[in-house]
Amino acid sequence: MASDLPLYSAKIRRFADACRSFPLSRAFELDDPVDLETYESIVVGSDEVWNLRHPWYGGCQLFYGEGLRAQRIVSYAATFGSLTASRGLDRYWADKLQRFDAISVRDENSKGIVESTLGREAALVLDPCLLFPEAIAATRHDAAAAPYVAVYGHSFPRWFQVAVRFWARSRSLPLVSIGYRNDWADAQWIDAGPYEFAGFIADAQAVVTNFFHGCVFSLLNEKPFACVLSDYRSNKVCDLAQTTGAERHLVTEETPQATYATILEEAVEPAIADRLVKLRLQSKGYLDNVLG
Repeated sequence: MASDLPLYSAKIRRFADACRSFPLSRAFELDDPVDLETYESIVVGSDEVWNLRHPWYGGCQLFYGEGLRAQRIVSYAATFGSLTASRGLDRYWADKLQRFDAISVRDENSKGIVESTLGREAALVLDPCLLFPEAIAATRHDAAAAPYVAVYGHSFPRWFQVAVRFWARSRSLPLVSIGYRNDWADAQWIDAGPYEFAGFIADAQAVVTNFFHGCVFSLLNEKPFACVLSDYRSNKVCDLAQTTGAERHLVTEETPQATYATILEEAVEPAIADRLVKLRLQSKGYLDNVLG
């Protein structure tokens, strides 16, 4: 909707303001990094830095190490996104990744691409949001709010909308969409910034999403959640669920209505928290080894 454009603009400005609040290097052109400083180590990642299908950054050579000036170049929690392991990686891009001193990814699909194409081992590590929970916990709201269910994502299939609304109405819980407009939700909060988003998820009764980070922040806050897969994000979401043991939170059109009550009302399984503890140790060990 055209009337939402100022809200989306405000959201982007809040994210930009948050980025400027951190210590930053000197700015440089992404496609011509002549002003990039020289470093002892450069870490590439996380997120979809190697997704050649990314609408904005697909094929950005900097993310493949081109133009980086450092004694050591490593990746952390990188992903090829929607590029599947069965398609492999073109030799042009694979050769660039051979320059990396160490490679870590955040999903099995990317791990498979690296190991089959480059013939090198890739460590499996956590998304940074799950790696440093103490940095996110400080954003929790102190004031108690009326119970609500967080909706995060867009382009949800109709059958998912119907199932979620049926469950939420039977519990008298409003659905509040954050970051994007979803007209099937009861309320919209499009212009929320990153700190507001983190606190909003932390205070929700449950989360419904089709985004990777919708799952990440649900796991981070031990929130009941339901996630429906999308074509673009299926690789990384499926692998996150498998890695953390949260497979039952992924739903399909065949999922019974009763399952929604189970996964959206019951506490997240303790085994998931235990798994995250082990994965944090593994991920921090990788960083210690490659940057120490």
